[in-house]
Amino acid sequence: MAPFFVLDNFIRFLEIEKRYSDHTLVAYRKDLSQFIVFLTGQGLDNFNKVNHRIVRQWMVELINTNINNKSVNRKLSALRAFYKWFKKENEDCVNPMVRISGPKSNKRLPLFAKESQLKEDYLDQFQEDDLFNGVRDRLLIEVFYATGIRLSELIGLKESDVQDETIKVLGKRKKERIIPISPFLNLWIEKYRHLKKINHLDSDHFFVLNNGKKLYPKFVYRKINFYLGKATDLEKCSPHVLRHTFATHLLNNGAGLESLKDLLGHANLSATQVYTHNSFAKLTNIYSHAHPRGQKNN
Repeated sequence: MAPFFVLDNFIRFLEIEKRYSDHTLVAYRKDLSQFIVFLTGQGLDNFNKVNHRIVRQWMVELINTNINNKSVNRKLSALRAFYKWFKKENEDCVNPMVRISGPKSNKRLPLFAKESQLKEDYLDQFQEDDLFNGVRDRLLIEVFYATGIRLSELIGLKESDVQDETIKVLGKRKKERIIPISPFLNLWIEKYRHLKKINHLDSDHFFVLNNGKKLYPKFVYRKINFYLGKATDLEKCSPHVLRHTFATHLLNNGAGLESLKDLLGHANLSATQVYTHNSFAKLTNIYSHAHPRGQKNN
């Protein structure tokens, strides 16, 4: 069976059975298509003929083209998922990924903004003069920071998802979670909804452009980049930085890791634990100032 035909079946399986997001499906298709092109160059046209030596050759080729270890591991992860499925579809297949270990990659700590940089009065100075655009753009910042939701989740919010005290989020693999919202955020939501109504911007989507159409990723990224670029000295200013900021500030102020996992919509705790590095730095600073044995001699 032609490799690309098999790939189509696998992607369909991920979409229907696993309910993967469009973003993940695109990434899997891209990574596995690259593997198929590599196989073709090796004179192979069948996944059954692949062994661990061929996979390692592909790894070496990727590394030699200056693809970083994190990206290599992501591609190997896609290949592992594929062969797990392919083995079930073809019992005679020998899974070549059993003997494959990816290259070690250095974990980068998440970037986050300081609490002082996201105070209301500090952000007010950067708001646009245009009333609707200004309130909507400011609300983008507030929702990201107050809920920690992903960019795709924010764009996908419906009017019915946003209530007085909660926001319902449709996360990865179509998994729903409920996030509480503060009275402060609710005031901004009411202000935005009022302006949306008087401007006759009727839409099922909660966030819209000034012509009533749904937001798109580049638009949101550009707005967040503007606000964070003005308010902080961060090298990278993106919606995901606000997600990191949400998580870090919660941990620094006493939130539990399990609760944070649920708020972020992580499938397992290991994905959430990366934020403990930043929180530990905060604890170290507190310890050095508060404990008699931790204080430095003057």
